[in-house]
Amino acid sequence: MRMAELSRESGVAIATIKYYQREGLLPPGELTSPNQADYGPAHVRRLKLVRALTEVAGLSVAAVRDVLAAIDEPRTSLHDVLGSAQPGLPSASAQDVTEADREWAARRIDEVVAARGWRPPPRSVLVETLAGVLCAYRAVGHEWALDSLSTYAESADRVAAADIEALAQLRSAENIVEGAVVGTVLGDSLLAALRRMAHAEASRKRFDRT
Repeated sequence: MRMAELSRESGVAIATIKYYQREGLLPPGELTSPNQADYGPAHVRRLKLVRALTEVAGLSVAAVRDVLAAIDEPRTSLHDVLGSAQPGLPSASAQDVTEADREWAARRIDEVVAARGWRPPPRSVLVETLAGVLCAYRAVGHEWALDSLSTYAESADRVAAADIEALAQLRSAENIVEGAVVGTVLGDSLLAALRRMAHAEASRKRFDRT
C-alpha cells in the first residue's frame, strides 16, 4: 500500500507518519521507485502501537523509541518490555512532608510488600508515588482510611493477575504492549467506575433504612 492508504488504514495523518519515520519510530517501506515506497500490515500495526504509546499512555517520542527498541530486540524479556511501556502515574505527594512522614510511609509500604511477596525494584517510581499518597492521607487527617491498605493490596494482586492472564492470550509482543498500555489507562477508569458502583451498593446495604 502507498502512504495515503497507510494513513487511512492506521488513522494517522501523512505528516505524522513522516515525522515518525524521521524519529525512527516507523521502519521505511520497500522502495518501488526513487520517490515511492510500499507499506504492509506490519507498518499499520506499528503505527497503531505508536499511537497507543503517545496518545493513550502519554509517552514521549524518546520513551516510545526505547519501547520499540525493546520490542525489536529478541533477547529482551517481555517482562522488561512491559515495564518500559507502563504509562506514568500522576504524582500525589502531600505538602511539607517531613522525614518522619516519609519513614512512616516507608514502613507501611514495606509491610504490604512483605505480606504480598512483591519485589519492587530499588527506587521504584511506583513506590514513591504510593508513599506520596499515604503521606497525603496522613496530612489531611484521614490516616484511618489506610487501615484497609492490606485489603486494597490483595485486591490489586487479583486485578493484576487477571490483567496479565488476559495479556498472555495475545500473540505478539506488539499486541501485548499495546494491550498493556490501553488496558492500564482505560483499566484505571474502569476500576474507578466499578469501585464507585460498589460503594453505592455497599452504602445502600449499610446505611439505607428505607
